[in-house]
Amino acid sequence: MSCHHDAAGLTLVARAYLSRYHDYLVTGSAEWHSGVMTTSVQVERTLADQLTSLPATPVAGTRLPDDARRTELAAFLRSRRERIAPAQVGLPISGRRRTPGLRREEVAQLAGVGVTWYTWLEQGRDIHASEPVLAAIAATLRLDPYERVHLYTLAGQPEPPIERDCKAINPTMLVMLHQLEPIPASVTNARFDILARNRTYDRMVGGLDVLPFEDRNSLVQAFTNPAWRARIVDWDENAPRLVAQFRANMAQHVTEQTWKCLVRRLREQSPEFETLWNHHDVRAPENFTKRYRNPEVGLLRLEYTQLWLGPRSEIKLTTYTPADDETWQKVRTLQELAEL
Repeated sequence: MSCHHDAAGLTLVARAYLSRYHDYLVTGSAEWHSGVMTTSVQVERTLADQLTSLPATPVAGTRLPDDARRTELAAFLRSRRERIAPAQVGLPISGRRRTPGLRREEVAQLAGVGVTWYTWLEQGRDIHASEPVLAAIAATLRLDPYERVHLYTLAGQPEPPIERDCKAINPTMLVMLHQLEPIPASVTNARFDILARNRTYDRMVGGLDVLPFEDRNSLVQAFTNPAWRARIVDWDENAPRLVAQFRANMAQHVTEQTWKCLVRRLREQSPEFETLWNHHDVRAPENFTKRYRNPEVGLLRLEYTQLWLGPRSEIKLTTYTPADDETWQKVRTLQELAEL
């Protein structure tokens, strides 16, 4: 994190990175002014806000809110479908395509829903889309967290599970992340999504802002990003532990589409994950000493400690406390680099 002064040189501002946060998932950094947190990105009113402002009693020429919502949902799905090239989802390009992006039947096939049903959804028909179906469509269309929330709102469904996790990260938690500097620290959920982190952690792992939202996940990075994997010194020991803990976490979420989509993606993109997943090993969370190699400061020896937010919470604060004096000096250097 970095601390700086405003133009007058009077107000101290602390910053912490947020992967997904705020009512509609503002990303970027959070700022505290005299102890009050604000966000660095402004959130526009959503369509849901606009719909609730419509008259309770329809007048001539006014669409009903549900009708307007379905029309907007249809347009939104078409626009997201048309921006994805077949090659992006592993489909072969055969012959001339009359429409840009994916065809409706291709989206339906990839999402595992009926072609007729998906066509009706894009036509604004009065049909109900369940949470698992919306999750599959969102994954197929590669929606980012903002778009995913928008999809659920238009479909009349509660917000997605990951976004509910993000709201659990309150200003107090962000203050803790700041005060822990220079100790690297992050907040994650049971799926290993990185929900928030301080600047030393961000510098240590190589920076998350350059990654798409759906890639800000420790499993995804460890098994699909060679640069991330190269920083983990004891890979042969840590990789099985990571997969086994994830499988244990998934026991309570086996029917949830977001979890199944993550597993399918990892099995398709990483033969090593596929092998470890097929072992069906499970492990409890562990605190241990982790060795990490950062290209800017070299080898780090860190005490890996996990602190859960509550007795039933799946969200945890993870700290990486230096295990020796040399590592303490190196994390201070990382903090200084992050503040430049």
